[in-house]
Amino acid sequence: MNILAPSLLGCDFSNLERQIKAVEEAGAGYLHLDVMDGLFVPSISFGMPVIASIRKCTDMVFDVHMMVKEPGRYAQVMKEAGAELLCVHQEACLHLDRTVSQIHALGMKAGVALNPATPVSVLECILDQVDQVLVMTVNPGFGGQEYIPYTLEKVRALRRLATERGLHLDIQVDGGITPENAAVFLEAGANILVAGSSVFRGDPGENTRKFMDVLRKYEAD
Repeated sequence: MNILAPSLLGCDFSNLERQIKAVEEAGAGYLHLDVMDGLFVPSISFGMPVIASIRKCTDMVFDVHMMVKEPGRYAQVMKEAGAELLCVHQEACLHLDRTVSQIHALGMKAGVALNPATPVSVLECILDQVDQVLVMTVNPGFGGQEYIPYTLEKVRALRRLATERGLHLDIQVDGGITPENAAVFLEAGANILVAGSSVFRGDPGENTRKFMDVLRKYEAD
């Protein structure tokens, strides 16, 4: 299933609820929530209290992207705040297998994110255990960047590996995704698109509909 996951970092926080409702009504399935600690990435974003308050105004799936060191420390509180899918960085986990098992034990789906320069091969041992892989198509920490072209080959390699193993793996891409270039990621094998500024800059509802037109076309194909 092809899904759009608007990234809350791109929204107008003074109109938060209105913009969330706009993308939900236009067909977005996930809400992508970037949690940053200022250590794993330079920026600091928001945490559990904000996520818990947002949970009250939408039924969208909360796709929480943990850009923090040792994210397993926060799995329980993220579950309590409303997270349904918790995505951790391979580069941030000393014991990735343990963290993925912890997330599943709490009743959440587990995702693993890879920075642009991290090879797909690091997931070969654990790929069967994860629900989603997030391929970062920019270096994480800031919105509004252009995607790095070589990350497309990582998506292709990951989809090939999943197909060879008979896995129904969700592959998410994040960074520089627009309605105009979305097709290249879908053709490479991604099925979940994260988009921040390209959704929330201008009319979020109309921008979401543009993405959904592309997603539905490739679902039909």
